[in-house]
Amino acid sequence: MKFVGHLDMMRYFQKVMRRANVDIRYSEGFSPHQVMSFAAPLGVGITSRGEYVDIEVLSTGSSEEMLQRINAALAEGVEVLSYRRLPDSSAAAMSIVAAADYTICFREGYEPEDWDGFASGLQDFLDQEQIMVVKKTKKGERETDIRPWIYKLEAVCGEAAEPKEGHAPGRPGRDRRIRMRVAAGSTANLKPELVMQAYMESRGQKLEEFALLVQRDEVYANLAKEGNPEFCPLGQLGEDIG
Repeated sequence: MKFVGHLDMMRYFQKVMRRANVDIRYSEGFSPHQVMSFAAPLGVGITSRGEYVDIEVLSTGSSEEMLQRINAALAEGVEVLSYRRLPDSSAAAMSIVAAADYTICFREGYEPEDWDGFASGLQDFLDQEQIMVVKKTKKGERETDIRPWIYKLEAVCGEAAEPKEGHAPGRPGRDRRIRMRVAAGSTANLKPELVMQAYMESRGQKLEEFALLVQRDEVYANLAKEGNPEFCPLGQLGEDIG
């Protein structure tokens, strides 16, 4: 599933809406299309358990009924976990995305030899006032300070267990992962791979291509008007339909 592109996933869900007989609203004009938008496009090669899609409907059943109908039309590897009603005044999810959680692990053969030193150094890396990287944009490359866009960064090491469906796989022995929360959305968007690349370079090492397995776990809105961010998972917005 992680090799399915964003546009293909959109087209797939459009077909699912028809198969599940969801009474979705269509746009007007010469080429009507379903009123549907994803909160944050997912990069190819990244797995996820934290994706959100907005749809507008003309009528709807209960959350339980709609989940059953939609999931019955889905292929293996995709599951809808929640179906909630938002107030009419709600902004589109795409416009309010502010941050995302990621879990990262190294592919076999790419893990740092000094894992303890690698893990303990993350806090020193995060304690820097600035973390400058060369960030690619549509207008070219520019040097950017990504430190304000990193909200959490930690290493987790425990006994490996059977991975939950959809999660990055563990390996026999110790299960070593990096968890981070970084800025996401239209205002600021930071790829977790860029954070790991900057950290490896700060240690005088190079992040090899294809070294990481990345999973997005959650997407957040920022409820704070100003000051420190107040992150809320998009799934907690709105209410279940009885």
